[in-house]
Amino acid sequence: MAAEPDPGTPELVEDVRSTRPYILSPTPLKTFVRRAGSVVALMTIDIAGLVIGLYLALALRAVIVDPKPVLWGLLWDQERDWLPFLILLLVLVFWQAGLYKPRETREGAARVVPSVLLVAALSLAFAIGTGQHFTTFGLYVAGALIVALMVGIFRGSYETITGLLLHAAGVRRKAVLVGDEPQRTHLRETLGSSRGGIDYDFVGEVGPGADLDRALADHSLDELVVADAGIDERRLLSIVEAAHRRGVKVRVAPRTTELLVERGEYVPGQGVPLFELRPPIFQGAQWATKRAFDLVVGTLIVVIGLPVWLLIALVIKVTSAGSVFYADERIGLGERPFSMLKFRTMVADAAREQAALERENEASGALFKIRDDPRVTSVGRFLRRLSIDEVPNVINVLRGEMSLVGPRPLPLRDYDRLEQWHRRRYNVLPGMTGLWQVAGRSDLTFDDLVRLDFYYIENWSIWLDISILLRTPVAVFARKGAY
Repeated sequence: MAAEPDPGTPELVEDVRSTRPYILSPTPLKTFVRRAGSVVALMTIDIAGLVIGLYLALALRAVIVDPKPVLWGLLWDQERDWLPFLILLLVLVFWQAGLYKPRETREGAARVVPSVLLVAALSLAFAIGTGQHFTTFGLYVAGALIVALMVGIFRGSYETITGLLLHAAGVRRKAVLVGDEPQRTHLRETLGSSRGGIDYDFVGEVGPGADLDRALADHSLDELVVADAGIDERRLLSIVEAAHRRGVKVRVAPRTTELLVERGEYVPGQGVPLFELRPPIFQGAQWATKRAFDLVVGTLIVVIGLPVWLLIALVIKVTSAGSVFYADERIGLGERPFSMLKFRTMVADAAREQAALERENEASGALFKIRDDPRVTSVGRFLRRLSIDEVPNVINVLRGEMSLVGPRPLPLRDYDRLEQWHRRRYNVLPGMTGLWQVAGRSDLTFDDLVRLDFYYIENWSIWLDISILLRTPVAVFARKGAY
């Protein structure tokens, strides 16, 4: 493959994310495995509580309503067809209620009881709406109360037993305290020795102006607990970014609950309120959903579009010298370089002319764009106008180097000109298309484009991806900002 414009190869700053993407680093992987195991265990005991509670309610009805010899094996004859529906409904309601959240943030019996009552109400409404026959409505009331009791007992036992096991296994939450001396002392004294059944191990303390790199490198940390008193906003953001690069959670004990709480999640502490600041990444169910969507849709694009690919390849080969594709060096997830595949749209020796054209750059910020770039071939100009040259990016999607939707990956030349605050866009996979493409494309300033990236990361949903994909052809054919 021929290399198209090589804007120069800047020396990349060493970054722990450049060795391994955040989602594949040890801390998030271990966290994901623990969380998955916890969720499966909780779902299992919830379903057990539902089954046992319903069985006891049926037995109670059989004894009270029809006091004849009970045929215990036949109690499910009228109700067993409902069980899969009730299990699904229970899991969905509990999930929505936050009952499968991490150990330290999930609610207890206070949320279990109303959630079970909601399941009973929804199942009763569905039964009435579908014309089901009832022998007694009391079964719903008795069933809800007994199920709530059984689930509460099972969950309480689970929390107690797993807490004892964690303590016996020596599982500890390694943390470093950040702040001035009085604030660190206050944190150490008021946080207590454990949270959520897991003991704290304070392995170090760092002053507000000290370099965190050594503390982060010397210890395999779980948390950075920051007292923001005496730390200005810029320094606090720097601390958060440095920790997230290492896959370390950040919890802030703020002077006021207004600071950085909008995107934080409250974590119950012992005397000090903590707010976890989550890095803007996709992980767990979000990552699995997005990746599955990319694989399915990406495969369809390749299969359906193959005849068109072959036609484009033939036209490129016939009209200009050089290869059909070229591998453009870009910066992707974790600020790692990768080769992004595109249809060749420039002359074979375009890279040598890059430096001479810098003074004609028409884009702001880190971008390089020339409306009438003399290196672009006639066929290439047509492909670029309709963004067809980007279609081979789908190969990178299938490789796991890109996503269908996400921040657009930048060439090395553009990456070298980024400001520090721009680089948070590299916490997620780059995309074939994104909000850049559907909201003005090259007509926006670079800072505005980066803000669109941040908005996308912080507000992601699979429906947002679908919306962007559907709007991309409209933006392409409108040809706004494309050159």
